[in-house]
Amino acid sequence: MRCLPKRIPPDVPEPPASNLPVVGWREWVSLPDLGVPTIKAKVDTGARTSALHAYNIERFEQDGIDRVRFNIHPVQRSKTETVHAEATVHDVRSVRSSSGKAQERIVIVTPVTVLGQTWEIELTLARRDNMGFRMLLGRQAIRRRMLVDPGASYAGGKPEG
Repeated sequence: MRCLPKRIPPDVPEPPASNLPVVGWREWVSLPDLGVPTIKAKVDTGARTSALHAYNIERFEQDGIDRVRFNIHPVQRSKTETVHAEATVHDVRSVRSSSGKAQERIVIVTPVTVLGQTWEIELTLARRDNMGFRMLLGRQAIRRRMLVDPGASYAGGKPEG
């Protein structure tokens, strides 16, 4: 016997609207402390931690603090623009990629701006050359801050320029 989804009668009231802003499955975000004014990010609730395409990743110590310097290509499918960034190493974790392969990744904590709101997120650094998006915004980054509409794109609009 085939189960059909239950239909909601038209007289059932809408649930109360949340005070949380709604993002689409992809959004323009900013990473101000890394010098990235705009980057397309895929909002990925299947990914626990956010990830950023980074290359030439180099750990070093500065005044007794574990740091990392790296390069970013912020423009999707382009290697013409390069941003050089540095950050404090927050952690090193084993992260399982979408293909199921475990990889040690450096984790940094940096502010992200989405829909005009800014807060700190954990961000893993990884080569994402063959991925469609240079950044993934994982579920921990948006948890209790935003709702995701998987049918929407760029709810915050497109950046100028």
